[in-house]
Amino acid sequence: MNLTRRRVSSRIPQVFGFGRSFKSSLDPSSITHGVHVFQCPDSVGIVAKLSDCIASRGGNILGADIFVPQNKNVFYSRSEFIFDPVKWPRVQMDEDFLRISKMFDATRSVVRVPKLDPKFKIAVIASKQKHCLIDLLHSWQDGRLPVDITRVISNHDRGPDTHVIRFLERNGIPYHYLHTTKENKREEEILDLVQNTDFLVLARYMQILSGKFLQSYGKDIINIHHGLLPSFKGGNPSKQAFDAGVKLIGATSHFVTEELDAGPIIEQMVERVSHRDNIQSFVRKSENLEKQCLAKAIKSYCELRVFPYEENKTVVF
Repeated sequence: MNLTRRRVSSRIPQVFGFGRSFKSSLDPSSITHGVHVFQCPDSVGIVAKLSDCIASRGGNILGADIFVPQNKNVFYSRSEFIFDPVKWPRVQMDEDFLRISKMFDATRSVVRVPKLDPKFKIAVIASKQKHCLIDLLHSWQDGRLPVDITRVISNHDRGPDTHVIRFLERNGIPYHYLHTTKENKREEEILDLVQNTDFLVLARYMQILSGKFLQSYGKDIINIHHGLLPSFKGGNPSKQAFDAGVKLIGATSHFVTEELDAGPIIEQMVERVSHRDNIQSFVRKSENLEKQCLAKAIKSYCELRVFPYEENKTVVF
């Protein structure tokens, strides 16, 4: 399969994506899906080597996305492919892509086979507001999120008869209540609880994580906040926005950095509101956006669609 025609000039941004259908020579009972992502200094022949790597092992590329930003010597790609794990064992696959990674001095080369690899282990950290937390739990239960929720941590004490606690008990997910104060955010205890996770999700957690915590954890943390910032800060921003008569509301999901709500953006969603909305429908629409936006960001992250780009941006395929 020849993809070398994708380049015209690296001086203009190149965004290339394709998908195809075909009659595969692979045994349908053995077909397994894989995803490979690649980031390296831009060079001629990268796509040819990646596609040849997959084809030489009997695999077929289903689709690929490629991005070469304007006047930047960097190449991004994400490929979805199918293969026979008998003909291309998982260990051999890692070795093959590692060889190409070294060839092009890649800064990122990750391959994931959802059927064979373990799901991402996450912890969800939340406060009193429960809409995002409940949505994540039900999405996990329904198999719509490719993660294992190892625990829920909260600074809100939920009673034993609440929906959240009953759900967690039924599914064997521990709930850790850690009362926080301005003087003690319980970060050391949180760190102890999340050491074996792949990343964290803040589901409307209303505490600011310190730079020390971020450095000690050392892995990605995904946050969600309403799209009413920065205009409506402080308590009850939905009421402020409703009273101001805004016509657009939204939600933003981003990586957590030391700067409050200013990390690289993964996903954003918006919806129109009007004079016909009352405060209840206004809040309901806002919460629905937050749930959808957070779930989409987590799914994109787990599907290896999110790349760091420049200092505070992302490439999301």
